[in-house]
Amino acid sequence: MTDERPVASPCVNVCALDEQDICTGCQRTVSEITRWGRMDNAERRVVLQRCHERAVAAGLIIGL
Repeated sequence: MTDERPVASPCVNVCALDEQDICTGCQRTVSEITRWGRMDNAERRVVLQRCHERAVAAGLIIGL
């Protein structure tokens, strides 16, 4: 076991849900937001990847 630091939350304090219940600030679903504190780092990284994919799909950022 390592002393790995917890993966930081993507929250940017812009908390508003769109029509699909996805936060317009961090791109997490309501479920992902509520479960974040109980997720391990591997789960958090998966969520961060999903957030990135949602942001690209929404045209908020440019994907590479």
